Amino acid sequence: MATRKKFEASFESLREYQCPDWFRDAKFGIWSHWGPQSVPMAGDWYARQMYIQGSPQYNYHVRHYGHPSKFGYKDICALWKAEKFNPEDLMSLYKKAGARYFVAQAMHHDHFFNYPSKLNRFNSMNIGPKKDICGLWKAAADKEGLPFGLTEHLGATFSWWKVNKWSDTYGPYAGVPYDGNDPDYRDFYFDNYEHVDKVERDPEPRPWYTTNKKFRDYWLEVMKEVIDLYKPDLLYSDGALPFGTIHESDAKDKSFINGLKAVAYLYNTSIEMYGENRAVYNQKDRRPEIYRVGVLDIEKSQLPGINPEPWQTDTCIGNWFYDARQEFKKPAHIIEMLVDIISKNGTMLLNILQRPDGSIDDETVYILEELASWFKVCDEGVYGTRPWRNFREGESSVLIKGFTEEKMEWNSSDFRFTIKGKTLYAFMMKVPENRVAVIKSLSEKEKVAAVRLLGGEKLPFNQSFGALTVKLPQELPTPYTNCIAIDLE
Repeated sequence: MATRKKFEASFESLREYQCPDWFRDAKFGIWSHWGPQSVPMAGDWYARQMYIQGSPQYNYHVRHYGHPSKFGYKDICALWKAEKFNPEDLMSLYKKAGARYFVAQAMHHDHFFNYPSKLNRFNSMNIGPKKDICGLWKAAADKEGLPFGLTEHLGATFSWWKVNKWSDTYGPYAGVPYDGNDPDYRDFYFDNYEHVDKVERDPEPRPWYTTNKKFRDYWLEVMKEVIDLYKPDLLYSDGALPFGTIHESDAKDKSFINGLKAVAYLYNTSIEMYGENRAVYNQKDRRPEIYRVGVLDIEKSQLPGINPEPWQTDTCIGNWFYDARQEFKKPAHIIEMLVDIISKNGTMLLNILQRPDGSIDDETVYILEELASWFKVCDEGVYGTRPWRNFREGESSVLIKGFTEEKMEWNSSDFRFTIKGKTLYAFMMKVPENRVAVIKSLSEKEKVAAVRLLGGEKLPFNQSFGALTVKLPQELPTPYTNCIAIDLE
């Protein structure tokens, strides 16, 4: 096998990227978005919100642990033990639930690393679990034959965490600096005073990316470290390609140079291993001139139609970190989202929430078991498929709005399509009450040879006057979205 030439750290070179078939075929992955911020079981961004006086997480922290001048995030990290973490059992369950790749969190914005880093002493081998969380996940994924990915959320940390330098503005601790000002922990909390506005406090982490060169170079060294340690099949950045922004008018290598170096390093490492690149890089800038260096990721939303290049939705059954107050998505909602996404050339990466001890709760097990039962029926229409010329039939459409995932009210004319070889798969978003499915999207040249119900039997059909009419049985294989396989001549 001829070895592909190495990529250079430039847009011109990296736009030659081609998404590997394993990712195009996988369609569904599971993600462990897990770390010390799960300890309070109070949701996402805890490491930031606990330093913002008056926020729900600040109030919880003060009343449960104490004031952040005395008990800060470094102390939360020490409480994370992961004592019931069993990655092999979880990975086996995830594969049964339909996952065909697995992604672990290397680090979140909190600057705590889930692996034994030589660049950051605040890591899961030194503090808290005393385990190589990423290494254990990778071993479990390898055992199940699943491609293994990592997510990094470090790029935004330097400005995101300016709040640990603040103090209360009122109350008994007014003016008392939070523990982020402690010089003994400056390596963990960062020397990021350049982002601290002492006059007007901006509750949002602006700017998302910093211009601090020392931090940008540190970020690149961390990316090289995780790539060298784990040789990931996928690397995800939580944001735009570092260190540009989605508001820049063009893609200048100068702004993005460290990001481009990291992506090239990822791909070239894969080339060294396989003779070709099998790695995927995700980031969230939707401009084609940016995302074509890898695979576009969209957080808790999706695209309105078929994208010519593969893309990914990352989403969650609830909040990003375990939140005891959060309602979870129901299995039907997750399945309908997945079907809609894959019909548009997308893939779903679903975060399964873990409690701080590493276990998952009974409701989560139920969701996974329901997904497993659905995939057992409908996986033929999912794995290895490609988008058809039309992704849908019917008027119902999901709401395309950032961070919005409302469950749709479908009707019996709504279908979502995928295709594999000469078989067209028509997912019925709502089964017609009269048990007659009518599909109008086939052309006169597309002759139907047979129709099957996935998980069931061959079905009687009639193709005439531009419509395919299929008679369905009263009892269907799954209580969730059912699928008709249309074998074309």
